[in-house]
Amino acid sequence: MARNMKKDQIIGEYIILTLATIILDIGVYFFKFSNNFSFGGVTGLSVLLAQLLPLRASTLNFIINMALLVFGFLFLGKGFGIKTVYVSVLSSAGLSLLDAFVPMSAPLTNQPVLELIYAIVLPAASAAMLFNVNASGGGTDIIAMILKKYTTLNIGMALFLVDLGITIAASFVFDVETGLFSFCGLIAKSLVIDEVIENINLCKYFTIVCDHPEPICDYIQNTLKRGATIYHAEGAYEHTQKVVILAVMKRGQAVLLRNYVRNIEPGAFITITNSSEIIGKGFRGLN
Repeated sequence: MARNMKKDQIIGEYIILTLATIILDIGVYFFKFSNNFSFGGVTGLSVLLAQLLPLRASTLNFIINMALLVFGFLFLGKGFGIKTVYVSVLSSAGLSLLDAFVPMSAPLTNQPVLELIYAIVLPAASAAMLFNVNASGGGTDIIAMILKKYTTLNIGMALFLVDLGITIAASFVFDVETGLFSFCGLIAKSLVIDEVIENINLCKYFTIVCDHPEPICDYIQNTLKRGATIYHAEGAYEHTQKVVILAVMKRGQAVLLRNYVRNIEPGAFITITNSSEIIGKGFRGLN
Protein backbone atom coordinates (compact mmCIF):
# COMPACT_ATOMS: atom_id res chain seq x y z
CA MET A 1 0.00 0.00 0.00
CA ALA A 2 2.74 2.43 1.02
CA ARG A 3 4.74 1.46 -2.07
CA ASN A 4 1.75 2.22 -4.33
CA MET A 5 1.24 5.59 -2.64
CA LYS A 6 4.91 6.46 -3.16
CA LYS A 7 4.70 5.37 -6.80
CA ASP A 8 1.60 7.52 -7.33
CA GLN A 9 3.35 10.47 -5.69
CA ILE A 10 6.39 10.10 -7.98
CA ILE A 11 4.16 9.86 -11.07
CA GLY A 12 2.25 12.95 -9.92
CA GLU A 13 5.48 14.89 -9.40
CA TYR A 14 6.77 14.03 -12.87
CA ILE A 15 3.45 15.08 -14.41
CA ILE A 16 3.91 18.44 -12.67
CA LEU A 17 7.54 18.61 -13.86
CA THR A 18 6.47 17.94 -17.45
CA LEU A 19 3.62 20.46 -17.36
CA ALA A 20 5.88 23.12 -15.79
CA THR A 21 8.52 22.51 -18.47
CA ILE A 22 5.96 22.93 -21.26
CA ILE A 23 4.80 26.22 -19.73
CA LEU A 24 8.43 27.33 -19.42
CA ASP A 25 9.21 26.55 -23.07
CA ILE A 26 6.11 28.37 -24.33
CA GLY A 27 6.99 31.50 -22.38
CA VAL A 28 10.64 31.41 -23.38
CA TYR A 29 10.29 30.54 -27.06
CA PHE A 30 7.28 32.64 -28.08
CA PHE A 31 7.84 35.70 -25.88
CA LYS A 32 11.42 35.84 -24.55
CA PHE A 33 13.53 34.71 -27.51
CA SER A 34 11.58 36.66 -30.12
CA ASN A 35 11.89 39.96 -28.21
CA ASN A 36 15.53 39.53 -27.08
CA PHE A 37 14.43 39.82 -23.44
CA SER A 38 17.37 38.79 -21.29
CA PHE A 39 16.65 38.83 -17.57
CA GLY A 40 18.88 36.01 -16.44
CA GLY A 41 19.03 32.28 -16.76
CA VAL A 42 20.40 30.14 -19.57
CA THR A 43 17.62 31.38 -21.84
CA GLY A 44 18.74 34.97 -21.25
CA LEU A 45 22.36 34.04 -21.91
CA SER A 46 21.28 32.22 -25.07
CA VAL A 47 19.53 35.38 -26.31
CA LEU A 48 22.75 37.36 -25.85
CA LEU A 49 25.01 34.81 -27.48
CA ALA A 50 22.62 34.34 -30.41
CA GLN A 51 23.28 37.97 -31.27
CA LEU A 52 27.03 37.37 -31.31
CA LEU A 53 27.29 33.84 -32.73
CA PRO A 54 25.87 32.22 -35.90
CA LEU A 55 23.58 29.95 -33.87
CA ARG A 56 19.94 30.19 -32.90
CA ALA A 57 18.99 30.84 -29.28
CA SER A 58 17.29 27.43 -28.93
CA THR A 59 20.46 25.65 -30.12
CA LEU A 60 22.64 27.65 -27.74
CA ASN A 61 20.21 26.94 -24.90
CA PHE A 62 20.57 23.19 -25.51
CA ILE A 63 24.39 23.36 -25.65
CA ILE A 64 24.72 25.51 -22.51
CA ASN A 65 22.26 23.41 -20.51
CA MET A 66 24.06 20.18 -21.38
CA ALA A 67 27.41 21.73 -20.49
CA LEU A 68 26.07 22.96 -17.15
CA LEU A 69 24.69 19.51 -16.35
CA VAL A 70 28.19 18.11 -16.84
CA PHE A 71 29.59 20.81 -14.53
CA GLY A 72 26.86 20.00 -12.03
CA PHE A 73 27.89 16.33 -11.89
CA LEU A 74 31.60 17.27 -11.71
CA PHE A 75 31.34 19.89 -8.95
CA LEU A 76 28.20 18.85 -7.06
CA GLY A 77 28.21 15.08 -7.47
CA LYS A 78 25.47 12.72 -8.64
CA GLY A 79 23.08 13.78 -5.92
CA PHE A 80 22.45 17.30 -7.18
CA GLY A 81 19.09 16.33 -8.61
CA ILE A 82 17.64 13.84 -11.07
CA LYS A 83 14.58 16.09 -11.36
CA THR A 84 16.78 18.99 -12.44
CA VAL A 85 18.40 16.76 -15.08
CA TYR A 86 14.97 15.68 -16.33
CA VAL A 87 13.69 19.27 -16.60
CA SER A 88 16.90 20.55 -18.23
CA VAL A 89 16.93 17.86 -20.92
CA LEU A 90 13.19 18.08 -21.57
CA SER A 91 13.23 21.89 -21.74
CA SER A 92 16.22 22.00 -24.10
CA ALA A 93 14.69 19.34 -26.36
CA GLY A 94 11.34 21.14 -26.33
CA LEU A 95 12.88 24.46 -27.39
CA SER A 96 14.77 22.73 -30.20
CA LEU A 97 11.55 21.09 -31.43
CA LEU A 98 9.68 24.40 -31.34
CA ASP A 99 12.49 26.01 -33.31
CA ALA A 100 12.32 23.24 -35.91
CA PHE A 101 8.53 23.09 -36.33
CA VAL A 102 7.43 26.64 -35.39
CA PRO A 103 10.23 28.93 -36.59
CA MET A 104 9.88 32.58 -35.56
CA SER A 105 11.67 35.52 -37.15
CA ALA A 106 9.75 38.28 -35.32
CA PRO A 107 7.67 38.80 -32.16
CA LEU A 108 4.08 37.54 -32.12
CA THR A 109 2.70 41.09 -31.73
CA ASN A 110 3.86 44.69 -31.88
CA GLN A 111 3.17 45.15 -28.16
CA PRO A 112 6.47 44.64 -26.28
CA VAL A 113 4.97 45.37 -22.85
CA LEU A 114 2.27 42.73 -23.37
CA GLU A 115 4.85 40.20 -24.49
CA LEU A 116 7.12 41.11 -21.55
CA ILE A 117 4.27 40.22 -19.18
CA TYR A 118 3.94 36.76 -20.73
CA ALA A 119 7.74 36.37 -20.82
CA ILE A 120 7.76 36.98 -17.06
CA VAL A 121 4.59 35.25 -15.87
CA LEU A 122 4.85 31.93 -17.76
CA PRO A 123 8.50 31.07 -16.83
CA ALA A 124 7.99 32.40 -13.28
CA ALA A 125 4.87 30.27 -12.79
CA SER A 126 6.81 27.31 -14.16
CA ALA A 127 9.71 27.97 -11.77
CA ALA A 128 7.29 28.16 -8.84
CA MET A 129 5.76 24.79 -9.79
CA LEU A 130 9.26 23.27 -10.01
CA PHE A 131 10.45 24.72 -6.71
CA ASN A 132 7.26 23.43 -5.08
CA VAL A 133 8.24 19.81 -5.87
CA ASN A 134 11.89 20.40 -4.91
CA ALA A 135 13.17 20.74 -8.47
CA SER A 136 14.57 23.51 -10.64
CA GLY A 137 15.05 24.28 -14.29
CA GLY A 138 18.80 23.68 -14.08
CA GLY A 139 20.80 26.23 -16.04
CA THR A 140 22.11 29.11 -13.93
CA ASP A 141 20.63 27.43 -10.85
CA ILE A 142 23.52 24.98 -11.18
CA ILE A 143 26.04 27.87 -11.34
CA ALA A 144 24.46 29.33 -8.21
CA MET A 145 24.71 25.96 -6.43
CA ILE A 146 28.40 25.70 -7.36
CA LEU A 147 29.07 29.26 -6.13
CA LYS A 148 27.27 28.47 -2.88
CA LYS A 149 29.40 25.37 -2.35
CA TYR A 150 32.77 27.00 -3.04
CA THR A 151 32.20 30.57 -1.79
CA THR A 152 30.51 32.26 1.18
CA LEU A 153 27.52 33.37 -0.95
CA ASN A 154 24.08 31.96 -0.21
CA ILE A 155 22.20 30.49 -3.17
CA GLY A 156 19.75 33.39 -3.45
CA MET A 157 22.49 35.98 -3.76
CA ALA A 158 24.55 33.78 -6.08
CA LEU A 159 21.58 33.32 -8.42
CA PHE A 160 20.76 37.03 -8.34
CA LEU A 161 24.36 37.98 -9.23
CA VAL A 162 24.45 35.54 -12.15
CA ASP A 163 21.12 36.83 -13.50
CA LEU A 164 22.10 40.45 -12.89
CA GLY A 165 25.30 40.02 -14.93
CA ILE A 166 23.33 38.62 -17.87
CA THR A 167 20.76 41.42 -17.62
CA ILE A 168 23.42 44.15 -17.59
CA ALA A 169 25.03 42.59 -20.67
CA ALA A 170 21.70 42.91 -22.52
CA SER A 171 22.00 46.70 -22.36
CA PHE A 172 25.31 46.55 -24.23
CA VAL A 173 24.58 43.74 -26.70
CA PHE A 174 21.17 45.14 -27.73
CA ASP A 175 19.90 48.62 -26.90
CA VAL A 176 18.87 50.61 -23.84
CA GLU A 177 15.18 49.84 -24.35
CA THR A 178 15.79 46.08 -24.38
CA GLY A 179 18.06 46.44 -21.35
CA LEU A 180 15.40 48.34 -19.40
CA PHE A 181 12.76 45.76 -20.30
CA SER A 182 15.15 43.06 -19.11
CA PHE A 183 15.72 44.83 -15.79
CA CYS A 184 11.95 45.05 -15.27
CA GLY A 185 11.74 41.34 -16.04
CA LEU A 186 14.46 40.48 -13.54
CA ILE A 187 12.71 42.38 -10.74
CA ALA A 188 9.23 41.11 -11.58
CA LYS A 189 10.30 37.48 -11.99
CA SER A 190 11.18 36.97 -8.34
CA LEU A 191 7.95 38.68 -7.20
CA VAL A 192 5.80 36.47 -9.43
CA ILE A 193 7.60 33.30 -8.30
CA ASP A 194 6.99 34.14 -4.63
CA GLU A 195 3.33 34.94 -5.28
CA VAL A 196 2.66 31.78 -7.27
CA ILE A 197 4.37 29.53 -4.69
CA GLU A 198 2.31 31.14 -1.93
CA ASN A 199 -0.96 30.59 -3.82
CA ILE A 200 -0.09 26.98 -4.72
CA ASN A 201 0.39 26.14 -1.04
CA LEU A 202 -2.36 28.34 0.33
CA CYS A 203 -4.43 26.63 3.04
CA LYS A 204 -7.08 27.80 5.49
CA TYR A 205 -6.49 27.56 9.24
CA PHE A 206 -9.75 27.28 11.21
CA THR A 207 -10.35 28.22 14.81
CA ILE A 208 -13.93 27.23 15.71
CA VAL A 209 -15.35 28.11 19.12
CA CYS A 210 -18.53 26.08 19.67
CA ASP A 211 -20.74 24.23 22.16
CA HIS A 212 -21.19 20.94 20.27
CA PRO A 213 -17.90 19.79 18.71
CA GLU A 214 -18.85 16.16 17.94
CA PRO A 215 -20.73 16.64 14.63
CA ILE A 216 -18.16 19.15 13.41
CA CYS A 217 -15.22 16.86 14.20
CA ASP A 218 -17.04 13.91 12.59
CA TYR A 219 -17.54 15.96 9.44
CA ILE A 220 -13.87 17.00 9.37
CA GLN A 221 -12.58 13.46 9.88
CA ASN A 222 -15.07 11.35 7.94
CA THR A 223 -16.20 13.63 5.11
CA LEU A 224 -13.24 15.96 4.55
CA LYS A 225 -10.64 13.34 5.60
CA ARG A 226 -8.71 15.83 7.70
CA GLY A 227 -7.59 15.93 11.31
CA ALA A 228 -8.59 18.29 14.06
CA THR A 229 -7.44 19.28 17.53
CA ILE A 230 -9.86 20.24 20.29
CA TYR A 231 -9.41 21.83 23.69
CA HIS A 232 -11.70 23.26 26.32
CA ALA A 233 -11.82 26.97 27.02
CA GLU A 234 -13.75 29.48 29.08
CA GLY A 235 -15.39 32.63 27.74
CA ALA A 236 -13.95 35.78 29.31
CA TYR A 237 -17.26 37.65 29.50
CA GLU A 238 -19.87 35.12 30.65
CA HIS A 239 -17.37 32.46 31.84
CA THR A 240 -19.25 29.77 29.94
CA GLN A 241 -17.47 26.58 28.95
CA LYS A 242 -16.65 26.32 25.23
CA VAL A 243 -14.81 23.89 22.98
CA VAL A 244 -12.23 25.17 20.50
CA ILE A 245 -11.56 23.17 17.33
CA LEU A 246 -8.36 23.73 15.35
CA ALA A 247 -8.14 22.40 11.80
CA VAL A 248 -6.33 23.11 8.54
CA MET A 249 -8.05 22.71 5.16
CA LYS A 250 -7.30 23.07 1.50
CA ARG A 251 -9.21 25.95 -0.07
CA GLY A 252 -11.99 23.80 -1.55
CA GLN A 253 -12.48 21.96 1.74
CA ALA A 254 -12.52 25.25 3.64
CA VAL A 255 -15.67 26.40 1.86
CA LEU A 256 -17.41 23.12 2.70
CA LEU A 257 -16.40 23.26 6.37
CA ARG A 258 -17.42 26.90 6.76
CA ASN A 259 -20.88 26.23 5.30
CA TYR A 260 -21.34 23.07 7.36
CA VAL A 261 -20.50 24.80 10.66
CA ARG A 262 -22.79 27.72 9.88
CA ASN A 263 -25.66 25.28 9.21
CA ILE A 264 -25.07 22.84 12.09
CA GLU A 265 -24.28 25.44 14.77
CA PRO A 266 -25.13 29.02 13.75
CA GLY A 267 -23.88 30.39 17.06
CA ALA A 268 -20.34 29.08 16.60
CA PHE A 269 -17.56 31.65 16.37
CA ILE A 270 -15.24 30.96 13.43
CA THR A 271 -11.97 32.60 12.44
CA ILE A 272 -10.28 31.59 9.17
CA THR A 273 -6.67 32.49 8.50
CA ASN A 274 -4.64 32.09 5.30
CA SER A 275 -1.44 30.09 5.61
CA SER A 276 0.97 29.10 2.84
CA GLU A 277 3.31 26.97 4.95
CA ILE A 278 1.74 23.93 6.60
CA ILE A 279 4.16 21.18 7.62
CA GLY A 280 2.85 17.85 8.77
CA LYS A 281 0.98 14.70 7.77
CA GLY A 282 -1.39 15.30 4.88
CA PHE A 283 0.36 18.50 3.84
CA ARG A 284 4.12 19.02 3.46
CA GLY A 285 6.80 16.75 4.88
CA LEU A 286 9.56 17.89 7.16
CA ASN A 287 12.25 17.06 4.55
